[in-house]
Amino acid sequence: MATTNLSYYDKTTIPNAKPFRFGIVVSEWNPEITNNLQQGAIDTLLDCGALKENITSWNVPGSFELVFGCKKMIKTQNLDAVIAIGNVIQGETKHFDFVCEGVTQGIVDLNIKYDVPVIFCVLTDNTKQQSIDRSGGKLGNKGIECAVAAIKMAAIKNSGSKGVSIGF
Repeated sequence: MATTNLSYYDKTTIPNAKPFRFGIVVSEWNPEITNNLQQGAIDTLLDCGALKENITSWNVPGSFELVFGCKKMIKTQNLDAVIAIGNVIQGETKHFDFVCEGVTQGIVDLNIKYDVPVIFCVLTDNTKQQSIDRSGGKLGNKGIECAVAAIKMAAIKNSGSKGVSIGF
């Protein structure tokens, strides 16, 4: 949302991330955007108590490959949440639509199939400037917002049937 600062969070409403293990899968396409999102996510996880050694980060060639990268990470690492980071910018062809739909549905499918939440941190913008604004620019950093979501979802994943209060 264009009026929301994506970097704001209240640590008092977020579970301590220290007991959790996080995965981050990052698209190499548009690295000036995705690297900023990744750094925002890592900094936030650490700020909220995650241990550096409990954060695994892998790169994949593009946003379409995020789904496979996340699936492989879920199957080979012992994780509490995964953040999928990518950036797709509208062009002159329908490629944008196909990539956005495929990645979105793929991440939905991972969330249904596996017991590890996968957080959608894929910017799907009309212009590069919109992506810059959302990856550390005037609207903040979506990577920060997604790291907070990952912590909250890791807490839910690990709460069992008793539930967990995450500040709502």
